[in-house]
Amino acid sequence: MYSIRKVVNRYERFLSKSSVCRLCEPIDVELADTCSFPSSNRTLSEIKIKAMAVASAFGFNQMMSSKHHNNPSSSSPIVLGTRAFPTNNKTTGGLIRCELSSSSVSALQQLKKSAIDRYTKERSSIVVIGLSIHTAPLEMREKLAIPVAEWPQAISELCALNHIEEAAVLSTCNRMEIYVLALSHHRGVREVTLWMSKRSGIQVSDICKHWFLLYNKDATQHLFEVSAGLDSLVLGEGQILSQVKQVREKLRNGFGMVIPGLFEKAITAGKRARAETGIASGAVSVSSAAVELALTKLPPGSASSAVMLVVGAGKMGKLVIKHLVAKGCTRMVVVNRSQERVAAIQEEFPSGVEIIYKPLDEMLACAGEANVIFTSTASETPLFLKEHVESFPLPADARLFVDISVPRNVGSCVAELDCARVCNVDDLKEVVAANKEDRARKAMEAQDIIIEESKKFEAWWDSLQTVPTIKKLRRKTDRIRADSVVKFMSKYGKDMDKKTKEAVEDLTRAMVNKILHGPMKHLRCDDTENRPLPETLENMEALNRMFELELELLEEKIRAKMDQK
Repeated sequence: MYSIRKVVNRYERFLSKSSVCRLCEPIDVELADTCSFPSSNRTLSEIKIKAMAVASAFGFNQMMSSKHHNNPSSSSPIVLGTRAFPTNNKTTGGLIRCELSSSSVSALQQLKKSAIDRYTKERSSIVVIGLSIHTAPLEMREKLAIPVAEWPQAISELCALNHIEEAAVLSTCNRMEIYVLALSHHRGVREVTLWMSKRSGIQVSDICKHWFLLYNKDATQHLFEVSAGLDSLVLGEGQILSQVKQVREKLRNGFGMVIPGLFEKAITAGKRARAETGIASGAVSVSSAAVELALTKLPPGSASSAVMLVVGAGKMGKLVIKHLVAKGCTRMVVVNRSQERVAAIQEEFPSGVEIIYKPLDEMLACAGEANVIFTSTASETPLFLKEHVESFPLPADARLFVDISVPRNVGSCVAELDCARVCNVDDLKEVVAANKEDRARKAMEAQDIIIEESKKFEAWWDSLQTVPTIKKLRRKTDRIRADSVVKFMSKYGKDMDKKTKEAVEDLTRAMVNKILHGPMKHLRCDDTENRPLPETLENMEALNRMFELELELLEEKIRAKMDQK
């Protein structure tokens, strides 16, 4: 079996070392598969034509050799650009040199057109590359996690990839999801995956074992479900909507149009789902689930007397305190770096609730006196290790650690001790299991809203397709007008005064505007025209063909990526 895939793979390695724009790389894998053929069914001339056509179809302008060897059994190379590659000896008896005959012109043009269509007629794809609590272990999510403060930098790095136009990062304790607008979704996924691997130190093969990939409508619906709390461990939990809003805020600083619009619509879907179905009523966040889980692990009747320790007074720690108070706990110790934040939390509760502040250097001493320890800090290294817990006084019942941090604050080795029980975010599934029936009913009600909002986003996204065509049509006609005016002036403008020259400019602009009025009217997707969207898109495709705008759209995309570099 002789396969063009071999030629493509070798030529891509050459491109990676050259200055050629990566948008002009060889074809995608699936197209390479269609170019594979057994040598027994193809003549040598057909192999030559096919290989040369594939190389030419992707915009490589290097001269290709057409020199023949007189001896057909001698070693000949396939010449692609400036490199020659060996082929299967069983096919040719050595190496072959490809030549482009006149009979291959139509096939070559067809392949060239398919390369253009890949970036123009087939619009960019919305892709989500994700790993969540449903698909990936905690250890992997810890390594992939990106702090909120680093989201803008991560987005910039993703947008700098060759086939990524826009990007967003949603990184929480339960999920790590990257949303991109990709020029080529196969190459875009490959580039993002390599970026994730390089950043986290996890092998690409390991990421692929645990990821999920969704495209376009499926990606849209997934984000809307996430925003509505349908993909959370706890149905309708409110924290995820706040985190989606955080992403939207990070995208306000010029990170594109489609992905920011996607997150904007996702927030609308999340709000509607909660307001119209009551999906959040009775539901709990991760922090409240942690409290509920802790109380179920305590001996019956001991909750009111148990000593509670909360390590970290950030957003999650504050929520833990609120839920403890809601469950009847009126006394707890809070360890934090600064006392001011703990004092601010104390002011939010009535005088009957006692919140005792302790500095961070007293954390281990406080933990030795506690029955339940909640940890929710941003520390990248464990705060509690096996040797720490072994030094604590032995409690009547096993000391309970509830770790809701990612990365974990409690080392996995602590769970090996008989005197300690450790629960992390993955263990919150126990809390959710008790409410499956109500979860399913409310999720079905919310799905109708998700589908409705997804259709609205799809319509909005479709409407954006006409914008590049409008711009390109305007630029092309104005360029033709300007060139024509220059030629006219060079021949007849010597005797014209300034006022007459300006009149010629104004007249030609007015003529172009009148000519474009009809086409532009049929490309509008706003409220001024009651034209169905499919009809508008058909008009757009017709204008692209008539005015040959596809190549200009492709050049614009390539130029945008090169400018980013």
